[in-house]
Amino acid sequence: MEYTQLGRTGLKVSRICLGTMNFGPYTEKGDSFAIMDRAHEDGVNFFDTANVYGWNWKGSIEEGYRARGNTERIIGEWFAQGGGRRERTVIATKVFGDMGPWPNEGRLSALNIRRACDASLQRMQTDYIDLLQMHHVDRMTPWEEIWEAMEVLRLQGKILYVGSSNFAGWHLAQAQESARRRGTVGLVSEQSIYNLFQRSVELEVLPAAQHYGIGIIPWSPLHGGLLGGILRKSAAGDVIRSTGGRAEEGLRTNRDQLEKWEAFCADRDQDPADVGIAWLLHQPAVTAPIVGPRTMHQWEGALRALEIDLDDAALGRLDEIFPGPGGTAPEAYAW
Repeated sequence: MEYTQLGRTGLKVSRICLGTMNFGPYTEKGDSFAIMDRAHEDGVNFFDTANVYGWNWKGSIEEGYRARGNTERIIGEWFAQGGGRRERTVIATKVFGDMGPWPNEGRLSALNIRRACDASLQRMQTDYIDLLQMHHVDRMTPWEEIWEAMEVLRLQGKILYVGSSNFAGWHLAQAQESARRRGTVGLVSEQSIYNLFQRSVELEVLPAAQHYGIGIIPWSPLHGGLLGGILRKSAAGDVIRSTGGRAEEGLRTNRDQLEKWEAFCADRDQDPADVGIAWLLHQPAVTAPIVGPRTMHQWEGALRALEIDLDDAALGRLDEIFPGPGGTAPEAYAW
């Protein structure tokens, strides 16, 4: 396994991050345990979750609230088995989403940050969180309040590092400049949607992250399965996951791109899912893509991406198929 620093910190994390969002709603507890054990066997020490994970999208609102936190509970029961599981894991979770219908059960007020952190610690049966991430920017809460709440948690030993998710480039600048004025570390990571189909973060998020020493943790590296060989699987009747959301729209409007993409991978005799993750690993701002398997088979396949080398010609061909925004702002659209 390859390891890298998380942003500008001294913390070392694996180049692949195990995403746990499927644990509970789609992957039962025993299989989730097996995947996490296998991740450790493979040298993966970086796990990502969120306090809201665990709901089933098909349930009612009330059922959804009751199920939120189930993924963290599964992780906590896995940690409780001992055997160095907690000690070998860099666990990242998130705060922002509503955990209930009442006011102050979501977002980034000092009250909710405190409550959410304590609840995550209890569910995961641990006394500290390695990386507490803001799941979304909160435009209603002052940065001074957010950073003070995070500083208290750090002084209490409940969290070690703070990250963000779904921030714009200027939000990263806002957060870091506010933290600088307080003399604190600020953000060390940003979790963004980033893949060959969705490259808009290259305009401003990635440059801002590199400037401030913030590691990028891409989510949805295969764009909801669209980059995982969906045409080949559909032809073989092998699509298990419903092609909904991003995948459904993308399949309808980008078939020509997908045909070129899958032909590129077939010419290399490599699985499209592996190449899609490998492309992210070749991007200089990326720390570790999040791979969220439902099955052990999916997890085993994801690790092959670490063995794929894409030379300049291959990267150039992928830029032709998936042009991206044209570079960083403002040169991408001006001079």
